[in-house]
Amino acid sequence: MAEPKVVHSTFVVERSFSQPVETVYAALSKPEKVKQWFAEGEKHDLIEFKLNFAEGGTQRLVYKMREGTPVAGLVIDNEARFQEIIPNDRVVMATTMKFNGKRALATQITFELVPTQNGTDLICTHQGAYFDSAPPQMPELLKQGWTALLKRIGEVMEAERKEAE
Repeated sequence: MAEPKVVHSTFVVERSFSQPVETVYAALSKPEKVKQWFAEGEKHDLIEFKLNFAEGGTQRLVYKMREGTPVAGLVIDNEARFQEIIPNDRVVMATTMKFNGKRALATQITFELVPTQNGTDLICTHQGAYFDSAPPQMPELLKQGWTALLKRIGEVMEAERKEAE
């Protein structure tokens, strides 16, 4: 039997926050907050960010990697369509990513928000299909990326809490 040309991978990243579910949901759904933790970063220049957070709505993020990164100059284009949104409970989106205009992967990402005695557990399940243009280590790189992004969500919420004091 032939080797498959598409690599499939699923990983889960979990993070606990001291904030209530409503605050974590706002960090996932409000464009100004999503821009802070997802779109902006020290390793890339943001070219475009749009977010229409609604079922059937889209999110688009285009950025160029900076010098000093392993992929300096690479233009990454992320597009997502929201498949299901249940406020304060779950967000599901289907995404594609292109590297310099060539589609590298397609994914489904599910965010589950679970209220706890101490705040909220956020469970991010990432199911991906990786194409020829994606490097073999792409699933692991994305897992590291999502681990860092969930940490950034916490930092954005904490900064907002301190501003409110």
